[in-house]
Amino acid sequence: MTFKVRIEPSGHEFAAEANETILEAALRNGFNLPYSCRNGACATCKGKVITGSVDYGVYEAKALTDAEKLAGMALFCRARPLADVVIEVREVGAARGITIKTLPCRVIRMEKLAHDVMALYLKLPQNERLQFLAGQYVDVLLRDGRRRSFSLANAPHDDEALQLHIRYLSGGHFSEHVFTRMKEKDLLRFQGPLGTFFLREESADGGTDSPAIGCPVVLMAGGTGFAPIKGILEHAFYVGVQRPLHLYWGARARRDLYMHALVQSWVEAHPNFRYTPVLSEPGPDDCWNGRCGWVHEAVAQDYPDLRGHEIYAGGPPAMIEAGKQAFAACGLPAECLFYDSFERAHDNVI
Repeated sequence: MTFKVRIEPSGHEFAAEANETILEAALRNGFNLPYSCRNGACATCKGKVITGSVDYGVYEAKALTDAEKLAGMALFCRARPLADVVIEVREVGAARGITIKTLPCRVIRMEKLAHDVMALYLKLPQNERLQFLAGQYVDVLLRDGRRRSFSLANAPHDDEALQLHIRYLSGGHFSEHVFTRMKEKDLLRFQGPLGTFFLREESADGGTDSPAIGCPVVLMAGGTGFAPIKGILEHAFYVGVQRPLHLYWGARARRDLYMHALVQSWVEAHPNFRYTPVLSEPGPDDCWNGRCGWVHEAVAQDYPDLRGHEIYAGGPPAMIEAGKQAFAACGLPAECLFYDSFERAHDNVI
């Protein structure tokens, strides 16, 4: 059984099978809705069901409250249509035409960036190339059917090898393998590119994915949430984006700013770029004279009026949720906050 899904305000229509989510059906039909985790946890895909009914599926309560559900909201990465539906959600034009692929790759280099962060450099087969937008992610497909999601840390123009930043997690199924058993020349498979976390720019047809094109950009990274931010910034520098760019990188201690020197070099090279590292628990050995505390609080202190700005945030869910509230209190419109919440440690079986 299939159902018709109509997207407002674009008027686009597509068919959804009864056993697939609205997001899955949209992507299959070439329509890009906002999404990130696909686990019903981050709320990036939240939109409104105007008419028709859906099975809301399994999701985390923090991503869709009871009040929002009563108001007609749903998470399209989890919701399945039970009838023809009309939904209201803003489409993402820049990702249109990018094909999601499943590809083999070889680990050609492993670089330990910090005590608990490993960079993997992945080489595709000679006749293959991955088209992606800076900030998107890929799913590494494990042999037992599980998948692990990691942001691409390189920009599209620098794609000789795809770069992933893997943080070690004690007991983590994949990270334990990376830090203890993986070797250069090992083979992996991945699916991607995925997600809609990328810098909003003017589209070729004169439209935009954001109401504030040309406005100052604040970027906020937490831990290895620096990986997609790194790709976004390297892309912005490469194409000559002149908008003011201000990166805040939050970490626990000095050693966790694992590419601090690289970011400092960007400050020297790009007059429109600023950098504010923030440590939450600096130790005596850090000899730290910089900002301390929570990174989202530093942003709010420096930008008490965020109207006319865009914010791009990548990192742990607690940072993203705290940032949402703090930035809204500073006047940032919800549609000007773009985020990649690292909610993707679920054991999804493909």
